[in-house]
Amino acid sequence: MKNNKKNSPYLMDEDAVKILTALQKNSNNSYNSIAHRCGFSRQKVWRVIKQLEENHLIWGYTAVSDEQKQGLQKFVLLIKRSMQKLEEKTADIIASNKLEADYLKIGITIESSYYLHGEYDWVLIFTTKNLKYAKKFSNLLMEMYPGVITKVNLMQVLYTKRTHHILNPNTQKLKDFL
Repeated sequence: MKNNKKNSPYLMDEDAVKILTALQKNSNNSYNSIAHRCGFSRQKVWRVIKQLEENHLIWGYTAVSDEQKQGLQKFVLLIKRSMQKLEEKTADIIASNKLEADYLKIGITIESSYYLHGEYDWVLIFTTKNLKYAKKFSNLLMEMYPGVITKVNLMQVLYTKRTHHILNPNTQKLKDFL
């Protein structure tokens, strides 16, 4: 990896991109398997992955699972905030993971959270038992941040075609919706 001060702290070379792509397709693969797929030595793969982790280009690893087989449903919550300036304390709470315990108590697991530019300012992708709990979560956020959130839009995910670079193997289910 090369240092590039103008754009970002690190610029990945072609070899690192190949290895990262292989990890994104299946992070459970062994170094030997990734090395074989990319045409590198096991040591090179190990060294590049360690560099990617140290430079925080890789934040972590995850398993892609079928929520429905776990008795869960996936939801997307779009949040529009007011133009009101946030108090420092409120910003600290939002930026931290302090509220995670409150969400877990009502059966919410946040899969992804993005701060956006556009009509909405924040999107949360989460799983829970059913629509009742999703609405409870949406209402909880409105109560926790009065005057900060002006609008929420709750949507249920009916089918996931691709997530975390992985195609859903159950393509028949998509046909049911089409």
